[in-house]
Amino acid sequence: MPSQRVVRVLDQVAEERGYPRKLRSDNGPEFLSNALATWAETNYVELTPIEPGKPTQNAYVERFNRTFREEVLDVYAFGDLDEVRHESTRWRYTYNHDRPHRSLNRQPPNKYLDAYLMKKTRSGIALSLN
Repeated sequence: MPSQRVVRVLDQVAEERGYPRKLRSDNGPEFLSNALATWAETNYVELTPIEPGKPTQNAYVERFNRTFREEVLDVYAFGDLDEVRHESTRWRYTYNHDRPHRSLNRQPPNKYLDAYLMKKTRSGIALSLN
């Protein structure tokens, strides 16, 4: 994925969730680019690449990638990109809305986020998702 596309996707995510304080990534060229460095500096995001040859420093992403590969890419024989997009979207929805995650107290990510935001709102801490 070209670095400019990475920046566009990060901006789209930030519109909904806000900018992260820190972004951890592998050492792919799209993550070591000037475009991403400029984006990070402009949006006060700290870039934290993992050490070369140490994928366990990015274990959550490595785990997600393995799960996606095993449950989608290795299971289906796709005829075209539309099929890939459709199946990927369906899987991602299930992963985020229906599937309990052990690391999130056996809740799907969207329910965990809702509970987190509700708790923060009740405690009087104002959150900005913009």
